[in-house]
Amino acid sequence: MNQLSGVIKLSNKHLPMEAEKETKPPLPPIIDQLKEYAETRFKLLKYEAIEGSTSILASVITDVVVVISMVLCFIFASVTLAYFLADVLHSNWEGFGCVALIYLVIAIIIKLNKSSIEKPLANIFIQKIFKR
Repeated sequence: MNQLSGVIKLSNKHLPMEAEKETKPPLPPIIDQLKEYAETRFKLLKYEAIEGSTSILASVITDVVVVISMVLCFIFASVTLAYFLADVLHSNWEGFGCVALIYLVIAIIIKLNKSSIEKPLANIFIQKIFKR
């Protein structure tokens, strides 16, 4: 009996430690952690996509506004040059004809150098798209 009472006493001494171990919250299973990780990763990808698309959209809108402003400025400058040349040449049709010839020469130069102009423009667009 003495031996049994000693074993019981030892087990009584270890009971409080075992009770402490049981009160700690168990770690979540690996499946729950993986689900949580996947949900967090999906949210992160969604937010990154939203950020990328909004920055591209904002860039496109500002570029469109700048291009429209430049086109309007170009048109008004062309009309002003045409009227100036018409005043110098004392004929409206000659002034507007000279401006038309200037644009024809510019168009021919661009057409002849099309390949050397396309590559830098394509590179600029690619850099703009992948810019962060």
